[in-house]
Amino acid sequence: MTQGYVYILQSLNNQSYYIGSTKNVLRRLEQHNSGNVKSTKSRRPYKLVFQQKFANIGITRQIERRIKDWKRKDFIKKIIKDNYIKSRPLSSVVEQ
Repeated sequence: MTQGYVYILQSLNNQSYYIGSTKNVLRRLEQHNSGNVKSTKSRRPYKLVFQQKFANIGITRQIERRIKDWKRKDFIKKIIKDNYIKSRPLSSVVEQ
């Protein structure tokens, strides 16, 4: 199975965060900044502030959804500060 990345972007326009998952972080960042992603188009440009690799894209998508469900900026800031997603139930799939 293909590995994937959870990433966090920060808008240089209003400092808001966007959480996503992908197989190719640099390509995805380019898509966000070029306006090809409807949900982020109005807040660009973005900078990449975090990325973490996971064993497969399925787990990556689950972790992305979990972070989005938190809807808490302080959790997102902690992930960025720690430079690591600490996810107990899924920790066995995190690549070190």
